[in-house]
Amino acid sequence: MAPTPRPGVLEIARYIPGSHKASGGLKALRAVLSANENPLGTSPRAAKALADMAAKLNRYPEGGATLLRGAIAKHYGLNAERIVCGNGSDELLGLLVQCFAGPGDEVVYSQYGFLVYPIAARANGATPVAVPEKDYKCDVDAMLKRAGPKTKIVFLANPNNPTGSMLTRDEVQRLADGLPKSTLLVIDAAYAEYVARNDYSPGVELVESRDNVVMTRTFSKIYGLAGLRVGWAYCPAGVADALNRVRGPFNVNAAAQAAAVAALEDVAFADGTRTHNDIWRPWLGEKLAALGLYVFPSVANFLLVRFPADKAKNASAADAYLQARGIVPRGMAPYGLPDCLRITVGTEDECRATAEALGDFLAGKPA
Repeated sequence: MAPTPRPGVLEIARYIPGSHKASGGLKALRAVLSANENPLGTSPRAAKALADMAAKLNRYPEGGATLLRGAIAKHYGLNAERIVCGNGSDELLGLLVQCFAGPGDEVVYSQYGFLVYPIAARANGATPVAVPEKDYKCDVDAMLKRAGPKTKIVFLANPNNPTGSMLTRDEVQRLADGLPKSTLLVIDAAYAEYVARNDYSPGVELVESRDNVVMTRTFSKIYGLAGLRVGWAYCPAGVADALNRVRGPFNVNAAAQAAAVAALEDVAFADGTRTHNDIWRPWLGEKLAALGLYVFPSVANFLLVRFPADKAKNASAADAYLQARGIVPRGMAPYGLPDCLRITVGTEDECRATAEALGDFLAGKPA
């Protein structure tokens, strides 16, 4: 008999990333708006740091990411000893499940949460449990009601991908207060740098005051380093110790570490990205809403847009039309939102092109 994967592995629906090319497009690629990447590119300082590493690629990276952890700690005012770096925050999410959940355990997450959560659960033999949302937002009461003795991890994406919604500081506090101390609350704050609301917190204070809360972050979004895969987690000491025991000894490559340190130092680039998003997210949302589309409120760098049920104007037809114009959005059927597209906030030209294309689509003009 051939080797058989462990139970749960073949139940995983493979994660399919956003495409970087238009399928069947009639025009040249114009805008990749499928993966919530930074439309302004990468910090020049980070790019230089990456180039400077070219002559050092024969050396193994520093296994503890000591300089990077120190830079993160200085930038955010954290304890470097409680920071664990990973090959993107995705790796850390998987390692957390590997450490704290397995066969017979449950991993709870919100209905429209990040698809990596159920993948990580099944990969480690645990049972993923999606809790229905209320008005396309995490329902704290429902999450607390569903969490039980078998619940080892609760994942909370805040802000949430793909809906763009968020829980306030008080709502997250209530969720943390209601969970057993033996249940790990993982706050996935990949889009935290884009939020400018006074009632929001990425979760630092909860990590520092409890033994069962972890916050994960990434350099893929506002810092524009998606291609290098750098993420980090801020953890209670015991959780950090567990992650450091199971992670690969060189899980963040040397070039990525150097670029991430430089990206943190380039405050002007991150601030410029945030300002750009603060201008063009509402602009694009208003333009699409004026076309009669429903645009979900978002605090991140993307918009979730609902299309009519009419076959000629539904999300699938809109996706094909945009791609024919060289604009690549993200279809949301894998998330259980087949009537929606997620559209990254692009450059000014990309936002204008997207609004124009969708106006033409709804008006019935040929692509």
